[in-house]
Amino acid sequence: MSVVTISHLAQHVGETVTLLGWLYNKRSSGKLHFLEVRDGSGICQCVVFKGNVSPELFAQADHLQQETSLAVTGTVKEHGKIKGTFELDASGLEVIAPPSREYPISPKDHGTDFLMDHRHLWLRSRRQQAIIRVRHTIIKAVRDFFDGRDFTLVDAPIFTPNACEGTSTLFETDYHGEPAYLTQSGQLYMEAAAAAFGKAYCFGPTFRAEKSKTRRHLAEFWMVEPEVAFLDLDGDMCLAEDLLAFVVGRVLESRREELKVCERDIAFLENVKTPFPRITYADAIRILNENGHPNAKVGDDFGADEETVISSKFDRPVIVHRYPMDLKAFYFAKDKERPDLALCMDILAPEGYGEIIGGGQREDSLERLEEAITAHKLPREAFEWYLDLRRYGTFPHAGFGLGIERTVAWLCGLGHVRETIPFPRMLNRLAP
Repeated sequence: MSVVTISHLAQHVGETVTLLGWLYNKRSSGKLHFLEVRDGSGICQCVVFKGNVSPELFAQADHLQQETSLAVTGTVKEHGKIKGTFELDASGLEVIAPPSREYPISPKDHGTDFLMDHRHLWLRSRRQQAIIRVRHTIIKAVRDFFDGRDFTLVDAPIFTPNACEGTSTLFETDYHGEPAYLTQSGQLYMEAAAAAFGKAYCFGPTFRAEKSKTRRHLAEFWMVEPEVAFLDLDGDMCLAEDLLAFVVGRVLESRREELKVCERDIAFLENVKTPFPRITYADAIRILNENGHPNAKVGDDFGADEETVISSKFDRPVIVHRYPMDLKAFYFAKDKERPDLALCMDILAPEGYGEIIGGGQREDSLERLEEAITAHKLPREAFEWYLDLRRYGTFPHAGFGLGIERTVAWLCGLGHVRETIPFPRMLNRLAP
């Protein structure tokens, strides 16, 4: 008797096989028990007909509890009404382990806090599995994109001696008697990697100690951060939009069923094709002034409301570039024609999902970078290694960071990023 997974049932029609999994749901109708069994690869209906099994087995099937782990043996057949769906005509059933208590997550509605407290179990639900599978596909697509363009993966450290995005959002820890911080970004290290490999990227967790409870923020999130030698802002924008179009295309190609489970309207996703519209920060201010934000002015940063207004004017992601230098981190290069502007860009997703990519061209002048570090009141000694990159063969370069969780939220049409990562870490949540 062969053990197969639900995802491969189509290859075994007419054969007798065994499924190993857990009882997801159960209903009965007279002489029939319908057992919905999940095995991680999918969900299969196993039909237990009273006339095909022993009275003991039929009675056992009637008393199975949700999340019982079991082995079901039977013949694979195509569902009579749903083409492409396969079920098992059960002839054997073995309980591997019954639950020791009633499963806490029932088909009824539960509050978000309750579900987050039971996140380790909530992941077993159809919707949560669909979201995590989309996340998996996004991550694989990102890797395939960069690997296919001859980028080298270079891992950045989690412990860092310095800030990258500002000292107010650092998680500090003791590192053998010295202060260290959980990384906010691998970018500075990718700049060193770009000098060694030309094209490099890192992919890993990053941390922000923001005291924020918005639907877009997590304390721990994952970013992919490419950095490319001899690339300018225009090239950086092209690379970023190519990546997004590639990722969205891959998800639409391979995860439409999961998007259906999430009840995602894919019309906006099907519009995600290059080139993306590009507007300056000044253009964005004008859009705000003309659409309900008359007090928006140059020098203002954009929050969720402003980003939603700006992106609503476009049918695909929009690139906003050249923000005022005062709004951006110390490492950005200045526009030669407008030194008050940074050679930076943000990509705003449509439908109110906000910034999903931020990046730009880096300052490659040693003198100007030293001035920026001083102006931002950063500890010079922590950046000596970073300044070495300008001392020994400085070069123009650019890169960006794409947040995985915001991208998952956008593609799945989720209202909050807490469902986009298996075990979210938020301002008020450190467990499970």
